[in-house]
Parts: sequence; structure tokens; C-alpha cells
Amino acid sequence: MKGINIIVCAKQIPDPEVPFSNVSVDVEKKEVIVDAPNVISPYDENALEAAIRIKEEMGGKITVLSLGRKVSDTVLRKTIAAGADALILIEDPAFERLDSNSVAYVLSRAIRKIGAYDLILTGRQAGDWDSGQVGLLLAELLGIPSISLARSIKIKEDRVLVEKTVPVGYEVVEAGLPALVTVSNEVGELRYVSRSKMMGLLKRPTPIPKWGAKDLVDDLERLKKIQLVELSPPPDMRRACLFIEGSTPQEKADKLASFFKELG
Repeated sequence: MKGINIIVCAKQIPDPEVPFSNVSVDVEKKEVIVDAPNVISPYDENALEAAIRIKEEMGGKITVLSLGRKVSDTVLRKTIAAGADALILIEDPAFERLDSNSVAYVLSRAIRKIGAYDLILTGRQAGDWDSGQVGLLLAELLGIPSISLARSIKIKEDRVLVEKTVPVGYEVVEAGLPALVTVSNEVGELRYVSRSKMMGLLKRPTPIPKWGAKDLVDDLERLKKIQLVELSPPPDMRRACLFIEGSTPQEKADKLASFFKELG
């Protein structure tokens, strides 16, 4: 099989490596607020790396799809710098806070709009909510086979051969094309993109298609929002530290015993 059309689904999220102190919860609005720059979800970067390796071996085209809230083409242009050929952004107020099934539905409509494809790659789960549902739901909506938790992906003629991660090692799973594979971190990190290459792309940007609800969805009633019943902040994990001072070990021990007595 010469040349393969790959679609990679990549989500933009706040940097998951941000310090815990930069995360807060708005109880009234039921929102998690993260003071961090946006990045591509790490597992989706793993999926893109897998796609680039396949393209290097066989030739073909990689199209990146990204659906989200306030999608930044600056952040997502990293996929082009790394080796993808095309990028399509999907954004609309109607697509905000959708449940996993609705996200998969919108992506399926976008993929049908793109047309012919051989392989769809997604991350095993998103780096923010970690639901791990969209990829498999997308395959079901498209009516194609799916394989999850890939640590290695190979194409042999008209079939995909996947090493699938399991608790005791891995399984080798095979499926006919077109197919969808969710990619795990064992595949490896996305290759390094130099700052100069990134800046070059940003200085000479090519137009990126942006699709909204009117381009993809006929019936907005088909889309369902996430209904959060309650969202609570995490427990206060701060700890007080008391230094016991004394000129001798005995004096320190007496002070420590007195402290414990006061605490009851």
C-alpha cells in the first residue's frame, strides 16, 4: 500500500504540567479554572508522532482535526511544524461543553466532510478530563473497527497491525482499513519542533479552515451538553510544620511530648 491518508484528532487543553497552585474551582459556575498556557493534549501528540512515522515510511497525507473552545491556531500550528500536512479547526458556541458522544458526533461529521481516509488516530484520553471515550465512540459512529491503547502501529497492505497495551504486557491486534486507533504514551513523545521553525510558520501563516455548526450539524438538538450536578474544590492539602528546638535530645523529646499532650 503506497501512501496513506491519516486523520489525527488533537485537542487543545491547558498545560497539564502546571503547578497545583494555578488551579482553582468556581463552585457557582461549576468550572475548573487553570492559569496556564494552552498546549496540545499529550496523548494526542503521541498520536501525531505515530502518524508522522507511518507517513515517513509509506508516504501519504496527515490532516489534523481540532475541536474545542477558543481554539488557537497558533498552538495547533505546531502540528504542521512537526510534520502534518493540513489543519482544520472546529469551533462554535454550540460546541462548547459537549458530552463525549456529542464531541464524537461533531468529529464524525467533520471527517465525512473531509472525505476519503485510511486511518484515524486519537489519543487514548484527553489530558484534562481523562474520559477516554471520544475515540471509540467516533469509530462506532463512522462504522469502522477500532483498537485502543496502541503502543505501536504498523500498516501492512490494507490492514493495520497494533501492539495494544494491557496490564500484563501487550496484545497484537489486527484490523482492516479504514480503522481508528487510540494511541498511548508508549508510542513516544512528539518529535522536537525548533523555535525557529515555529516562528517561521507564524511569520508566514497560511490560512487555516475553520468549521462551525452551520458547516457540520443539521440538527443542533442532536448535541448534548455536559450536566455537572456539583463541582467541589479539592481538600486543602496544606500542612503546618513545627520545628522542635532544644539544646539536648532529651529537651527536644520533652517539648515534643508536651506538644502532643496539648493536642490531646
